[in-house]
This record gives sequence, C-alpha cells and structure tokens, in this order.
Amino acid sequence: MAPLEIQLSAAKRSYRSAKEIGNRREEARWANVVGDILKNGGEYVEALKWLRIDYEISVKQLHEKDVLPTCQSLGEVYLRLGDFKQALIYQKKHLQLAEDGNDAAEKQRACTQLGRTYHEMFSKFEDDHDAIRNAKKYFKLSMELAEILKGNPPAGGSSFLEEYIDAHNNIGMLELDLDNLEAAHDILTKGVKICDEEEVSEDHAGRSRLHHNLGNVYMELRKWGEAKEHIEMDIKICQKIGHRQGEAKGYINLGELQNRVQKYEEALSCYGRALILAKSMEDESALVEQIEQNISTVKQAKKVMEEMREVELKFKKLSLEMNDAKGTPEERKRMLQVNACLDLLIEKSSVISAWVKHLEFSKRKKRLSNELCDKEKLSDAFSVVGESHQKLRNFKKALKWYTKSWDCCKSIGNLEGQAVAKINIGGALDCIGEYNGALKAFEEGYRIALEANLPSVQISALENMHYSHMIRFENSEQARKLKVEVENLKRLKESMMTEHAAEDGCPETESEGDEDLSNDRSNAHLQTSHSTRSKPLADFDSENDDAPLVSFPRPMKRLSKRKKDNPEQDAHIGQTSASTKELSEKTGSQHTATGHKRIRVILSDDESENEYEVGSPKAGSLKFPKQNVEVSERVYCKDKSTSPLNNVEESSCSYKPLDPVEVAIRGNNCGSLENTKAVNTADCGTRGSQCDTGDSTGMQQKHGAALMNFHCKADDQKIIFRFESGLQHLLRSCFVNDKLSMESLKVTLACLYYLELPDEKKTKGLLPIIQDIECGGRIGPLELYNTLIGSAGSVVIEAFTNGWVHKRLMKLYMDCCQELSETPNMKLLKKLYISEVEDEVNVSECELQDISAAPLLRSLHVHDTVAMLDLSHNMLGNGSIETLKQLFASSTQRYGALTLDLHCNRFGPTALFQICECPVLFNRLEVLNISRNRLTDACGSYLSTILKSCKALYSLNVEQCSLTSRTIQKIVQALDSETGLSQLYIGYNNPISGNAIQNLLAKLATLRSFAELSMNGVKLSNQVVDSLPRFAKTPSLSRLSLGGSGIGTDGAVKVTESICYQKEEAVKLDLSCSRLSSAFFLKLNSESSLAYSILELNVGGNSITEEGVGALATLLRNPCCSIKTLILNKCQLRLSGILRIIQALSDNKNLEELNLAENAEMDENLALLPFDQPVKESSEEANQNHRTCKPASMAGEIRRLENEQHQCKTDMHCEDDLEVADSEEDEQEEKSSLINTSALLPPSECYFIRELSVALSMAKHLQVLDLSNNGLSARATETLSWSWSGTRIGLALSHVKDQTVHFYVKGRECCSVKPCCRKD
Repeated sequence: MAPLEIQLSAAKRSYRSAKEIGNRREEARWANVVGDILKNGGEYVEALKWLRIDYEISVKQLHEKDVLPTCQSLGEVYLRLGDFKQALIYQKKHLQLAEDGNDAAEKQRACTQLGRTYHEMFSKFEDDHDAIRNAKKYFKLSMELAEILKGNPPAGGSSFLEEYIDAHNNIGMLELDLDNLEAAHDILTKGVKICDEEEVSEDHAGRSRLHHNLGNVYMELRKWGEAKEHIEMDIKICQKIGHRQGEAKGYINLGELQNRVQKYEEALSCYGRALILAKSMEDESALVEQIEQNISTVKQAKKVMEEMREVELKFKKLSLEMNDAKGTPEERKRMLQVNACLDLLIEKSSVISAWVKHLEFSKRKKRLSNELCDKEKLSDAFSVVGESHQKLRNFKKALKWYTKSWDCCKSIGNLEGQAVAKINIGGALDCIGEYNGALKAFEEGYRIALEANLPSVQISALENMHYSHMIRFENSEQARKLKVEVENLKRLKESMMTEHAAEDGCPETESEGDEDLSNDRSNAHLQTSHSTRSKPLADFDSENDDAPLVSFPRPMKRLSKRKKDNPEQDAHIGQTSASTKELSEKTGSQHTATGHKRIRVILSDDESENEYEVGSPKAGSLKFPKQNVEVSERVYCKDKSTSPLNNVEESSCSYKPLDPVEVAIRGNNCGSLENTKAVNTADCGTRGSQCDTGDSTGMQQKHGAALMNFHCKADDQKIIFRFESGLQHLLRSCFVNDKLSMESLKVTLACLYYLELPDEKKTKGLLPIIQDIECGGRIGPLELYNTLIGSAGSVVIEAFTNGWVHKRLMKLYMDCCQELSETPNMKLLKKLYISEVEDEVNVSECELQDISAAPLLRSLHVHDTVAMLDLSHNMLGNGSIETLKQLFASSTQRYGALTLDLHCNRFGPTALFQICECPVLFNRLEVLNISRNRLTDACGSYLSTILKSCKALYSLNVEQCSLTSRTIQKIVQALDSETGLSQLYIGYNNPISGNAIQNLLAKLATLRSFAELSMNGVKLSNQVVDSLPRFAKTPSLSRLSLGGSGIGTDGAVKVTESICYQKEEAVKLDLSCSRLSSAFFLKLNSESSLAYSILELNVGGNSITEEGVGALATLLRNPCCSIKTLILNKCQLRLSGILRIIQALSDNKNLEELNLAENAEMDENLALLPFDQPVKESSEEANQNHRTCKPASMAGEIRRLENEQHQCKTDMHCEDDLEVADSEEDEQEEKSSLINTSALLPPSECYFIRELSVALSMAKHLQVLDLSNNGLSARATETLSWSWSGTRIGLALSHVKDQTVHFYVKGRECCSVKPCCRKD
C-alpha cells in the first residue's frame, strides 16, 4: 500500500472513531485531515466533500475560531480547481472571521491567500481590471501584518519570519510579472538580506524561492552571470531538501538561460537532467511533455544556428561580389541581394535571440540602405537597429533609433511607418519609466493609424494604451473602454479579412502577411518586419530591384501572464506540501502568488495555428509566418501544465493541533523486496528528524519518488536486467561530473541484482563483478545513455560478469534492514560494495538520519572490527553517537588505530560526551574530525577530556563548530608535553581573542611532534601576527593554514621565512585572502631556499599585479622550485597573467596541480554565446587582407582583450562592447569589416587561445588544471582540451560544463570530492 493510502486509511479510521463517540471537534478535525491528504494527492473534488463535512460541523456546532482553518482549506482547493468565485467567498469569510476575532495571524494568512487568488485571476483573465489592484492591495497588507507579527509574534505560535520572507517573495514576483524589474530586484534582494540577517538556514525553502525569482529577474535584465548563480543556488537548495519538482524546474530555467545565449548543448543537458527528474516523479506527465517539447525546440534552434552560419557564408560571398560590381550595371542588383541576405540574417538572429549579431546585421543593413538611397528601407533599418538595442536593454539608444525611423518616415510621408515608429517610441519610453510620454506616443500612433486606415496598427496602439492605463496608471475604467474598442476592431478586421479572402481566394495579401497582431493574450509591443524575410536564399537572384521594405506593426508591450486552456485539469498535479492542519505552511510562490515556479517553456512550431512572437518583457518581438522554422526565446506553452496552479506551494495555514499518530509514521514503508523489486534509490526508507517531528512535507518528498520495477535473471557469465519503470532515476544516480559514469552504473546494477535475490541466496553475501554493460548493442557511455533515455516501455540491459565477490558487511546490513523493517539505502549499498577493505567503512553522503542509520550501526556491531568509520555529510544526530558508543564499548576489539570522521552532520556538544564515556576509545582513537557541527562552547570540557584521555589522538578537527575563545583556552589547558597531538584544525570559529591564540601557539610549540595547524578564517590581531614567526620555526611544523586571517604582506614574508627555516621536508602554506602584495612574490623569487622548501602554496584571493605575475613566472621556471600544488584562483591575473603562468611550466617537472580559476574578467558573453568576437583591424590592414583575417601580435591582442575586461562588469552582460559603434564616424571601419569577414574566428585562429594551447601542451608534467570562470568560450575550451589530452603523462580527462573547466589525469580527483573531505 502506498504511503498516501496508508495515511488516508488511518485518517478515515480516526474520523469514524470520532464520529461514533460523538466528538464533534475531533470529527471535524479528522475530516479536515482527510480532505487535506486528498488535496495533496491531487484529488480535489473528493477533498471538497470532506472539507465540506468539516465546514458544516464547524459552522453549526463549534466555535467561530474553528471555522478559520476550514475556510482557508476550502479556499485553497477551490483556487486549485480554478473556481475563483467560490475561492474568494471562503477566503473573504476567513478574513472577516479573523478581523472579528482580532486575530492578526489569521488575517495575515487570509490576505496572502486573497492576494494569490487575485493574482491568479490577473494571470488568467486579461479583462479583469480589478484583479491586479486587489492582488497588490492584499499582498501589501500581508506584508505589513507579517512585519508586525515578526516584531511581536503571538505567544506559542510561529515567529512569522518565514511569512515575512515569503511576503517579500510574493511582492517581488508580482513586480516581475508587471515588468517592473528594478522593483522586483530590490524587494527580492531585501528578502535575501533578511534571510542572511536572521541567519535563516542556507537550505531553507524560502531562500530557494527567492533565488528562483531573482534568477528570473536577472535573466530578464540580461545579466546572465547573476541569473545563472541564483538559478544554480535554487537547484542546489532543492537538491539538499529533496524537492525534486523544484530541482526539475530549476534545471528547466537553467536550460532556458543556456538557450537564450545559444549554448544549445548545455541547454539540452539541463533539459535532460530535468527530464530524468520529472520522469522519476508520479503524476508529472505534463511536465515531462513540456521538457520534451523544449528539447525538440532547442534542437530546432540548433538547426537555425547552422542555417544562419550558412547564410553568413552566402552573405560574405555576396558582399565580395557586390564590391567587385561597384561602378557596373550589376551594382544595384548585387546590393539588393546583399540586403535580402541581411534581412534573412536579421530574421534568424532574432529567432534564436542572438541580439548582438542582430545589431551587427541591422547596422550593416542601415549602411547599405543609405547607399541604396532608399529612405523606406532606411527607416526600416533604423527601426530594426532600435529593436536590437531594446532587446539588449539599451533603451535610450533604442529611443534614438526609433526617433530616426520616425523622422525618416515623416520626410517621405509614410503614415504607416510613422504610426509604427510612434508606437515603438512609446515602448522605449515605457521601458525607461517615462509612462506619460509613452502613453502620449501610443495615442499619437493610434491617431496616425486611424488617419491612414490601418486596422492592425490601430489594434497595436490600442493594446499599448490599454496596457498603460491598466498597469502603469491603474485606470480600470479607461482600460475597460479600450478593451472594448480593441475587441470591436478585431472583429471588424476579421470580417474584412474574410471578405477579402472570398474575393481574392487567399486569406491575406503578401504585405499583410505579418499583421495578425493579436493573440489570446494582451500584447502591446511593436517592431519592424520585412517582406523579404521569408524568402529562401535561392530566390535572391530574382529579387525585384525596386521592391521596398514595408514596416509592419507587431505587439511590443505585453502583460507577463499565461493562459490555461483547460484549468479543470490543473487539479490533477500532485503536491509536496504539508498538511494544512498539521503544520504552518509557507506562502512561497515562485512565479505566481500561488507558489508555482516560473517554468520557461519553449513552444515548438506545431503547437499553435497562430503566428508566434519572439520576445521578453519590455522588449520587442518579431513575428513570422508559420511555415518558417521558428524557435521562441520565451513562449509559454498553451498546455494545462503551464497553469500557475500546478504544484502550488501553499500559504501558511491555519493550524489545528494534530496529535502525533500513526498517520505520520506509516508512510515510511516503501516497497517490499520480493521477486519484483521496488527499490527507492533516493533512500525512500529513510526516516529522521523531519518525519519524527511530523513534517509531512519532508515525508512526502522522501516517499513520493518513483520506484524502480525490474526483473533479472543470471547465469555464470551474464545478468539480464529488464526494467519496467524507474530507469531514469537509476541513470540520474550514476552521474559523475555531469556525465554518465559506467563504473557507477556497474556498481548500481550489481547492488540491484543482490537486492533482487531471494533471502536464502542473500545469506551467501556474493555479489557480481560486472565487467561490461550492453543495451541494444550500445556499450559506450554516451551511446548507452542516449539509447536508454530514448527507450519507451521496458528496457533490457545485459551485464557481463567477471567473477563474484563476497561482501560480508553488505550481507549483515541487509539482514539488519530486514530485522528493523527498514528499506535498504541504495547509496549506502554502493559505498559498501566498492569498499576494498571492510574494516574501513565509508558511508559519506548517504542521506542517513538516526533511524535510517540504525541497520548500519547494528551490522557494524555484528561485524565487530572497524578501523575507519566515515559518517560525514549525513543528517545524523546525537542518538547515533550514543549507539556508536555502545558499539565500541561492547566490541572485542580493544586496541588498534581508529579514525572517526563525523563532519557535516547534526551533532551537538553532547555527542562528544558519548566519546568521553567510552574508555575503549581512549586507547584506539587516533583521528577525530567533527568539524561543521554546531558544538558551541558547551563542548569545551568534553574536548578537554578527549585531549587528556585519548593518548593516541594525533589529529583533531573542530573547524566551523561555533567555538570561541573559551573553548580554545580549554584546549590549551588540556595540552601538555606528553600529548601526541600532531594536527589541529580550528578554522572558521569566531570570535577568538588574540590572547587565546597566543597561548595556543605557545603550547603547541612545546609538543614533540606537532606538524599541522589550520586557522583559516580566524582574524588575527597584530600581536598574534608578530608571534607567528616564532611558532613557525617549530622544527616539526610542516603545514600552516592562515587563509583569510588578514596577515598582510610583511607578516606573510616573516612566516614564510620562519616556516622554511632549516626544514628537512618541504612545507605546505595557505595564505589565501591575506592581502598580499607583489613584494611577497618578489621575496619568494629572490630566495631560492624558500622556493625549495615549499611543497604546496595557496595564495588565492590575493590581487596579484603584473609585477607579481612576472615574479611567479620566474619562480616556476627556477629548477629549484619544488612546489607541487599552486592555488592562484581569484587573483585578478587577467588573460596575460594566465598565459604567462602556464608558459612558465614548459620546463617545470615538479608542479602537478594548478588552480587559475576566476582570474579573467573577459567579456563573459564570449563564454555564453557561440560567437567569438572577431579581432578588429584598421582599414589599412583590412584592405591588405582582402579575404583573410590576419591576427594581431600577441601583446597587442592580449592588450585589446584586457582593455575590454577592464571595461566590462563582473556580470555576464557585456554585449555593448561587442556591438558595432553607433557613431556615423565609424562607418568607414565598418565598411572594411563588411568586406573582411564577420563570421566568427575558430579558436585555432584566435591568437590568445592558440598561444595558451601551445603553452598547455608544453606543460607535460601538470596533472590537474582548473581554468573555470575565466570567460572561455565552448570552442576555446574544446581547443584547450585537445592540447591537454595530447601531451599528458597518463590518461588525460576533462570536466567541462558551462564555465567549469577542469583538466586532470586519471587517478587525480577532479571536483567530485568536497574540499573538506580531501585527504593528503
């Protein structure tokens, strides 16, 4: 029985029991619980029946306050069903009852729900002019009440911090929908700031919603870097809290971001991840369909990109022919052919949203139109240049060019062009906040269109006027009048078109082919179209020499809303929110106030019979006939799955107390392990703090995963797996560095086979060693993945074995799972399978909680021998430590080294008390890592006891444990000359006084074998900095980490000289973020003894000047330099610095690892766009190289790039640097580049990349290189990857995705190991 059915059955039993004994209050409460369970399961109609029972009992027989939660629940269900009238009835009654009872908390919740409902009405019905005003009203009131309640929370209730944060999110989301991006950014940023100030958990769902909407805001602002950062943070949080639906939508947004910047492979990868997530969830077929449509459309975009490149080649050829034809009778014909080719390039660049290229082509068209002396074409060119600037959010420039278009049209008496230009001018004014001027421009455009009898332009002008009155001025009465006018005009236009079709036998003339402006949404933008755009290249030669380009109107301003064709079906999407009566819920909407995340859906061209628009808020759109290949930048799918009611994350609910009964517990029973297995690879059987506290949200997220149903049969050499479902979930668990790992897949299949065995065969503990995998004849990882993803129905995988291996601990773990009725944890099973030594148990990152870890701990008790236990990065609490204490206390193993790695869990100070209470550990414990747990100063006495009693302890790590000077002093007091401590890590604990640090250093210097000290992140006083050189001279000291301590250049020089003083072994030094200057690197270079004595050096986060780079390069060329690991990330080296450092490694045989991440502030659009910026040449150079592109000198090229870096911001929006200059003075240079090539330079022809590739191939002894976040384009990284793989000693590998660029060799970890888990 499914967990939902178990909960439902238990709740119904409780309801019947309450009804039988006549307890009306309990009867109403349990009816509400049943309704809520059904609501969360998507059965809204059935839920209404039970909620009506609750309502009837509460109204007739209970107190008024008992009606509050009932009204809220009914309002919520009616909202999900799209019955806004009924929803408003109950929500307003909820508000009225709250006001009558003077209950501010309930009033806040009621206002939030009313705001959500009105916002949804605004999103669905464009003619509801009061909805947006009411949404604003209630969201603002909700914010005010949340702020009051936060400052003075009700006794025994919620702190209302989450409601206050979610109120910011709701208002920010509303501003985003109204295209008020700056206001949305401010309010959402304030929400994030509140989270930081109030120390809200980094993994809180409220942060996820804020990051999601901020990602959308930055995406609309074309700040790709910030957008990507926030979207990835949203995804990361959803991953941590197990919200797979939110994670899938996050990947959809990330896919849209990559699609907008033409990184189609990355977009497909993101959609692929989203597809795997969506298919792993139940009742998400609509989401799966959306993603598949997006994948299909991105593939079409990829084809358009290829077509565009072909057209560019044709354009270059025609440009040369035009140049050769100058002064001949063929000149004008060639110019018109080039013009037609430019029209097609403008069209295609618009379709794929390559606005930088669009601007380049538009300006070429402007110059060509000027040479043709055709003012009609010139006015059209001015308009598309303005469109480019508007899309690039250069609104003042867009206004300038639209005004030029207006002037040009006015000079030739073109009324249609004047009307179009006026509406475009209004759109640009609206974008810069000149709302009154925008409205006047729209009205003027309408007046001219009326005078010229242009129905389509009239419609556009009226729709823009309607937008201004409704959104900008909130003049509902005038907006209604305009709406009526628009509808009447549309009907008139349709009747005219019908008559025209009957007379001429065709629906429209060619010139009116793009005039269908209205769709089922309120649109109000206008841009320019070209009659030649739909012509293929083959028709260029037959172009009419004198055919003018006519500007056609298109909608320019639109409301950020979506339609739902079938709202009744929206109710069938399952929810992951908690029961309204069981706990307080969050408002937390992502796109709408209903909690729906904004899903960026790309509509393929078979979705609608209407023409499509390509555009974004506050930007223009181009429209084309349906027969052309089209890809939308953002067109929302007219599908039930796009409803903002899908997957609603509910608002904070009214609360009725619910006793912790079996409803919250029985849901943990996942599938059995009988013949047809149901294995939850996401650890669906885990139970822990969330379930223990009755958090049904966490429970449903854990147990709502799709199970894997499969069969298998085996012989001596082969195992055949047949998967009926859940294969996508299996593949998702086998990704390493964003690629399908064959080794991980082999391990997973081996574990699944063992799980499928009957109990009598499991007792042998034998597992297969899988050598090869095959599916449909495919054996490579990429081919295999594509085959599995593309398979429909059941899938057969053949696994060829190479023997069997006995895994005793796995067998014991399975036995204990059966005894404790716990579902086996797949991640844990895989860890146990790959373990080569069963006495060393590594179960890090297995999502273990106290209950789900019980079978493992019991199996270890039976196993009896443990030398190393790694439980890091789980969610274990003090209960597990108590069990561990009992395990070690009863063990027969009384001696032998023991390593305990417990970092990144949920242990408190009493966890150390359990260690103090276990005498066995006094003799065995050698390594204790309990960092990143909130131990606080309450653990001070326990740490002191451990240091005094555990004589074998040589390594203690208490970093980031919220310790202060008090605990450090206790550590100092516990140390004596007999202590065997060798390694101590106390970083990231604050505040620690200078006196405490000085006492610690003095005591550590007396220890006979102390070797490593980490104080990263601890701010050091001047007195401590002065005392550090004395401590650094300790003979046994081999590692000193002072990152972020603010030690400064002088202190760093003294410490380095001291730690290298008369040392027999090389040392490891971390001076990251220490405010170092070039003097430090000059000192290293000048004293060869220092270079000889340093093994690892981390100076990341220090600004290194050109002088410092030169010193570092000289140091690396020094044969005496013994540095093996060098960290130089975030050092502002710039491109030239990166190149000099790598070039210095040609003869260096010692350096193995080099980190150069985040050093170049290069135009980051080069990393996102497929177009590399061509090297600009002077006119003379261009004339000399008529058909070739000669690279500049190395120094000049690098200097040019660095100058662009200096001008760019740190975000990913540097497109202004890539555009052709506006000034007419630059036209001579542009003409020369027209003859030269405008196509991209391949990376091999880019001088910087070529030099870097050569340098990389010469650095043969380098084993790990990190070049992430340096603005390298995909082509550049591909070129560098070839250089890396060609000359490595060992198997060369790479991990390249987005701006992650890691090169490494087999055997060296890339980024799969967390920094806190790395071991020397």
